[in-house]
Amino acid sequence: MSRGLLGKKLGMTGFFTSEGRYLPVTVIEAGPCVVTQIKTKATDGYDALQLGFGEKRKDRVNKPLQGHLKKSGDRCFQYLREFVVENPEEYNLGQEITVDMFKVGDRVDVVGTTKGRGFAGVIKRYGFHRGPMTHGSRNVRRPGSIGCSAWPAKVIKGKKMPGRYGNDRKTVRNLEIVDIRPEDNVILVKGAVPGAESGLMAVHKPKFKQG
Repeated sequence: MSRGLLGKKLGMTGFFTSEGRYLPVTVIEAGPCVVTQIKTKATDGYDALQLGFGEKRKDRVNKPLQGHLKKSGDRCFQYLREFVVENPEEYNLGQEITVDMFKVGDRVDVVGTTKGRGFAGVIKRYGFHRGPMTHGSRNVRRPGSIGCSAWPAKVIKGKKMPGRYGNDRKTVRNLEIVDIRPEDNVILVKGAVPGAESGLMAVHKPKFKQG
């Protein structure tokens, strides 16, 4: 069984359970994904599936990639990603993988790319407190001293400083699937996931069982 599926974040909403509880959920369009390549230990050194998601016009894909995708059918895709599998011989090129691999109550890990915020200072990026704005203070939004004394006389690697904020690959683990709508290829997971609406998501079954 494939351990994951590609999808697209549609947004957040609320969901009432059968017990009447209201839950904040993220709506993810998960699949259908098409098997575009099968990798095995004999040929590639590991077992995995390459999945395609999000159909794309053929004239928007370069010729080498068209040749690669022709082996799995005549469809081109916007995204190609690999997922580990235990028995790759159980799959065929061109096979579709859908939300049927999940069931309500499953726990999943969701991988996405956080929203890019551009260049930011330490107050916005790390939540630093600002300095006083009165009595001639000139240290309002500055990070303050960053160096060490005579030893080691350098800035330690990893020091929190201004820089690019966001646009990082993040994983949120152990989210619960509260509803599945196979007719729309949609799953609802409890809580928030990284990224903006329409952002690419990878929904994984955890490698190890989590509580």
